[in-house]
Amino acid sequence: MPIQQPSGQIKLTNVSLVRLRKERKRFEIACYQNKVQDYRKGIEKDIDEVLQIPQVFMNVSKGLVASKEDLQKCFGTTNVDDIIKLILQKGEIQLSEKERQIMLNKINNEMLTIISAKCINPKSKKRYPPTMIHKALVELKFSPVVGKAAKLQALEAIKLLIAKQIIPIVRARMKVKVAMKINGELAETVEKLKKLFITKEQESETADSWECTGLIDPVSYRDIVTLCDKVGTLQVLDMAVIDDGN
Repeated sequence: MPIQQPSGQIKLTNVSLVRLRKERKRFEIACYQNKVQDYRKGIEKDIDEVLQIPQVFMNVSKGLVASKEDLQKCFGTTNVDDIIKLILQKGEIQLSEKERQIMLNKINNEMLTIISAKCINPKSKKRYPPTMIHKALVELKFSPVVGKAAKLQALEAIKLLIAKQIIPIVRARMKVKVAMKINGELAETVEKLKKLFITKEQESETADSWECTGLIDPVSYRDIVTLCDKVGTLQVLDMAVIDDGN
């Protein structure tokens, strides 16, 4: 006699889950690996390429499908397509251990590449290779996490590296060009801008204008943007000035 599967149950294997809690209930959808992030970034627009099955579950691993009553109570609708889109956008991605490790490795590599590009040894003026940065971060017990952008984690790591100086390291200077019109009201602004340049490669000043090209500390960039807003122009010529010579 054949064994009958309980009604309301669907068995799925090798899935990536996206989970959302509403009204103290847990709702899940079954997706293909890596497709959820592509959908959220707008790379993948076909929802059928993201979902393994167009269904809302209470528990994917047990195959428990959400009832219409639960959907109506928690989402105010029984439209499965609309609910799936909401879960895809706001739900928490549940990763298997293998998927999590792959994601961590990817984030870690991106983070180390960013740090290597943005920082230098202050004595040699050269970049550190990612392997050396990795060793320093391990010593500081800094590890990347899943769910936070690599760039944000890189900036956090840079602050820690500079503060602890496990290796001599500083942010590489930015090369910018600023142009301003000078009048009575802007004279003070120009003086503030001049103080934010570490070195000036080219500078010209007339009775009604000021222009300067030089190096700044990246920390000063936001201040320069604010000072130039609507009254001047700012061009970034080099995000990180590195001496790559022998």
